[in-house]
Amino acid sequence: MDSQLPETAGMPIRSQQLGRRPTMRDVAAVAGVSLKTVSRVVNGEPGVSSTLGRRVREAIDELDFRPNIGARSLRRAGGRTATVGLLLEDVSNPFSSALQRAVEDVAIPRGVMVFTASLDEDPQRERELTRAFSARRADGLIIAPASNDQSYLESELRAGTAIVCIDREAKRLDVDSVLTTNVAGAAAGMQHLLDHGHRRIAFLGDRADITTAQQRYEGYTEALTAAGIPVDTSIVLSDLTSQALAQAAAIQLLKQPDPPTAVFAAQNLVTIGVARALRQMKREHTVALVGFDDFPLADLLDPGITVVAQDPTAIGRLAATVLFDRIGGNEGPPETHVVPTRLIARGSGEIRPPDPA
Repeated sequence: MDSQLPETAGMPIRSQQLGRRPTMRDVAAVAGVSLKTVSRVVNGEPGVSSTLGRRVREAIDELDFRPNIGARSLRRAGGRTATVGLLLEDVSNPFSSALQRAVEDVAIPRGVMVFTASLDEDPQRERELTRAFSARRADGLIIAPASNDQSYLESELRAGTAIVCIDREAKRLDVDSVLTTNVAGAAAGMQHLLDHGHRRIAFLGDRADITTAQQRYEGYTEALTAAGIPVDTSIVLSDLTSQALAQAAAIQLLKQPDPPTAVFAAQNLVTIGVARALRQMKREHTVALVGFDDFPLADLLDPGITVVAQDPTAIGRLAATVLFDRIGGNEGPPETHVVPTRLIARGSGEIRPPDPA
């Protein structure tokens, strides 16, 4: 046996006793087999008898040995590392969290680890994080773009990294995208309010420079135009990047001499801020609210919050499936996949405006 291994009296030899992480050489020494035999067992290769295999596995358990995934990946076909990077707007947002879980549900059964990071709508952070994941040889990247130019990833595509954009299309980069029906979904939410008699409907949105926010505002204006109602910019507020800002903006609107009778909130955190404002002013039963994006407990409020719901689970699963298809060798032209939204009526969007009399 290897003379570096400590003497034991029938006790398991753990990595703490070695003073370092055990290696395959340590396993070979304890099992009394060759290094090649250990390698075959660890990597699930044929050519090892059941007796030797059992001895190796017992030694692995005794040493509490864990394979070096990084070293193993260097020997994989094509240099694959069995890792993918997932870059989302903010993993604390319920929408992003659901996306992450859906991607993991597709990746983990394949033996692939998912490393996730938040971009915080910061173009520079997007570049830094994609560079960091690429430097670690991630097999693929799923990105919710924060910048208006993803051409810097062209070299990664040429190097064989699979890339799928989620929630927003890539700009100046020809890759697969998985999107939702932002314009049509917002228009449907607005039509719901119009159908319940509202004509003065406020729009509250997040950052105006984000593609999805622009598309949802487009749906808002389309619905008003189709109903013959001019857009009143005095009740359109954007760049509400937190619940607190949305709450303050809603209070400001409701204190106007001619306040809106309904609010369309174009993002889930904005919707929560508006709901808090309505409750603070005791207007939750008199001012209608429709939000874009669902969120936990929205159905348990009084009234429940009517939302235009995306399907983050379907979006995440589809994005991961497309990514692994590319990693597996699909060289067809990039495609844009669209997952539709659906309106969920829970009460807040069905409040009618006060009688003009």
